Amino acid sequence: FFEFETLKSMAANTALQTWEANNKVEKVVDDEVYKLDTVAQQQVLNARPWKADNKHFKDVRMSALALLKIQMHAGSEVKPGQVPLEVMGMLQGKIDGHTMIVTDSFALPIPAGMDRGAAHVNPGQEAMEYMVQYTELIKDVGKRENVVGWYHSHPGYGCWLSGIDVSTQRTQQQFNDPFIAIVVDPVRSIGAGKVEIGAFRTFPEGYTNNSQASEWQSVPSDRIEDFGVHANCYYQLEMSFYKSSLDAKLLDLQWRKYWVNTLAASPLTNNRDYITSQICDVAEKIEKAEGEMGHGRYAGMNLVPADKRKKEETSQLSKATRDTNKVAIEALHGLSRQVLKATLFNAAAPR
Repeated sequence: FFEFETLKSMAANTALQTWEANNKVEKVVDDEVYKLDTVAQQQVLNARPWKADNKHFKDVRMSALALLKIQMHAGSEVKPGQVPLEVMGMLQGKIDGHTMIVTDSFALPIPAGMDRGAAHVNPGQEAMEYMVQYTELIKDVGKRENVVGWYHSHPGYGCWLSGIDVSTQRTQQQFNDPFIAIVVDPVRSIGAGKVEIGAFRTFPEGYTNNSQASEWQSVPSDRIEDFGVHANCYYQLEMSFYKSSLDAKLLDLQWRKYWVNTLAASPLTNNRDYITSQICDVAEKIEKAEGEMGHGRYAGMNLVPADKRKKEETSQLSKATRDTNKVAIEALHGLSRQVLKATLFNAAAPR
């Protein structure tokens, strides 16, 4: 029994180290990141430098504990044979120059019967009351960090802001700035081997964004229109993750719960519906791209310059190709993990 517990503990520690490596978690030598100077923070809030620069904030630093809690919360609603549900929560932290530091997160209780589904989540009265009570009660135990943002999940369709998300984030930035929006995809996280997550801030209404939209990402065909229409309404921030001695124990406790669930789950089984839908989506995109080459919308038309037409056709095919590669890699990751677990736990004991 002792040997079994030792092996189990070693396996959990190895898995945690792998998770930290895949998500590039940086080990912080000191715990300065958790120290909060309330006077300095209030001075920043009063100065509001982000009002003069729509891209004032450049990056987000998130604790590994907050990242794991978000991943566990989002993954709790991804169940085999069921339509994955979206989740929502809040972020706590502080401001450090052009960086937003997220030290912790907490989930909002949004019942399945509320308006939460394909494209967005809307917190009801119960969730809002919970948020207010939570932020008041944590001050009684000495936790003084402010709420600096919110997170929600996009199960299976990537990290970006929908029209509803843009509207929600703009409202928060108008009344509760500084505020950040985090989007996590728990379904793609299973296949990718790391947390698929993104941080965003919106531009004010009427602002003209002359820079390129966010880098390429795989978006299902039925959501491309919503993605494209609002792609220039926000910008994406760089994300990095850290851990320190202060949250090591809590991270370890959270991980042991997450590790058991991960060990028992099969990526290929849990993501079966998602993989099938991705293959169908890629086939549809390839068929559409082929239809536009030579005999599609440009057939018999000389109104579009040849170089521009060629570039757009190539772009459509290249996006479909990258989507295909992504699906294949995620399936291989899932298969590799199943083979590894079968080797470790089902192999015959040496004689």
